[in-house]
Amino acid sequence: MNDLGNRRIEYLSAGDAVAVVKPGDRVFFQGAAMTPTLLIDALCDRYESLENIEIFQIHTDGEARYTQAPYSEAFHLSSLFVGSNVRQAVNGLSGDYIPIFLGEIHRLFKGDDFQLDVAFIQVSPPDIHGYCSLGVSVDITLPAIEKAKHVIALVNPQVPRTHGDGMIHRSKIDVAVEVDQPIFTYPMGQPSASEIAIGKHVAGLVEDGATLQMGIGNIPNVVLSNLMGHRRLGVHTEMFSDGILPLVRAGIITGEEKRIKPNKIVTAFAAGSQALYDFVHENPSVDFKAASFTNDPSLIRLNPKVTSINSAIEIDLTGQICADSIGTYQFSGVGGQIDFMRGAVLSPGGKPIIAITSTTRKGLSKIVPTLRPGAGVTTTRAHVHYVVTEFGVVNLFGKSLKERARALIQLAHPDHREALDREAHERFNGGWRS
Repeated sequence: MNDLGNRRIEYLSAGDAVAVVKPGDRVFFQGAAMTPTLLIDALCDRYESLENIEIFQIHTDGEARYTQAPYSEAFHLSSLFVGSNVRQAVNGLSGDYIPIFLGEIHRLFKGDDFQLDVAFIQVSPPDIHGYCSLGVSVDITLPAIEKAKHVIALVNPQVPRTHGDGMIHRSKIDVAVEVDQPIFTYPMGQPSASEIAIGKHVAGLVEDGATLQMGIGNIPNVVLSNLMGHRRLGVHTEMFSDGILPLVRAGIITGEEKRIKPNKIVTAFAAGSQALYDFVHENPSVDFKAASFTNDPSLIRLNPKVTSINSAIEIDLTGQICADSIGTYQFSGVGGQIDFMRGAVLSPGGKPIIAITSTTRKGLSKIVPTLRPGAGVTTTRAHVHYVVTEFGVVNLFGKSLKERARALIQLAHPDHREALDREAHERFNGGWRS
C-alpha cells in the first residue's frame, strides 16, 4: 500500500488495475509517446469478459490490439484523430472517426451529456509534494482526467517531468501500476530532394521575431534547419520534435518577442528522440499546456508574426485543402490545422503556410482540378494564403479563382501542368488564358 494524497491506494498489477473497467464503459487512452501500452494490453487480455467498450483517443502508438480481431468483438474505437495503427479500423467495422478541432475536444469531454468512465494515463513518479507529471502529452489528457470517474496510471520513472499544466496530484489517481521502461521515440527521417527544396522556400518566409507553429516530419525539420541565421524566434505550437533543439542551443529560439508566455516554448505535446525528452525534462523554458490553450486562435493571434506550417493530402485549383482523407478513406484528422491557420492570419505580420510536395510517392499530382469525390475540406479556400511546393511559393490571398488556378499550376510538377491547364480551361468555360 502507498500513501497517495489523503487516501491510501494500492499499486496493483496491470491485470488487476484494469478490472475496474466494466461492460458498456467509455475509456480514454493517453496518446503519442505517452501511450500506456501495458494497461491497454491488459485490457485487451480481458476482452472475453467485456462488451460494448468505447475507446476515445487522438493517436496512440503501438499495435492497437483493441482494433483487431478477436479483441474488436469487445471494443469499438471512436477516434478523435487517425493514426496509421487504427486506419483500417476507422474505415472498417471496429472503429469510427469524430471530426473535431483539437482545440475543442475539451468541450466535448466537459459536456453534460458526455460520459467518460475510465482514463488510462502514464505519469512520472510523484515528487516530494505528491505531484506526478503527464510527461510529453498534456493535450486532451487534462480534460479527460477531470471527466473520468476512474483514473488508472502507469507510474514510470522514465517519463520526463515537464513544466506547465501537466501536473496532477497523486490523490487524483485511483489505481497505480509501476513500470520502468522507455516511452515511445520517433526517429528523424531522411528528407528527399523535394522536401529539402520546400524547406528552403518556407524558411525564406520566416521573419526575425516570428512565432512558429510546426509539426513532426521531414519538411518541418528541414525548415528549422534553415533558420540558423534568424534571430529572436518563438514557439507556440500544438507539438514539436527534435528540429527545434539546434535553434534553442544556438540562442535563435528565445521567445522574447512573444506576448503569450514570452521566453517560453509553448506546446501541447512533443514526440521525438530520447534527446528531446532529456531536453524537456525539468526544463522550465518549455510550457506544456492543454490543447484548449495552445490551439485557441484568440490566443495564437496575440503573438507576433505567427508562421504556421501545415501540410495537405491535396489542394484543388481554387485553393481548397484536404488534409485528412483520401476521397472517402479517412487518413488522419482535422487536428489543429485550421486553429493555427486562422490564428496566423489574425496575428500581426502572420503567415499561414501550406507546404506540400507536388506529387505523391506514386507520381500523382497533389495539385488537382477538384478534390476527390468524398474528400473532406479541412481548410477552406478563403483561409488559405501561402502555398509552397518544391517549385516555389505563391500567396493566394486576394486572388480570384482564375488567378489562383494559374498560380497553383506553376507550383505543380511539370509533368502535370499541361493536364491541369486543360482542366482549368474546361472549368472556366473557355474563359481561360494559360
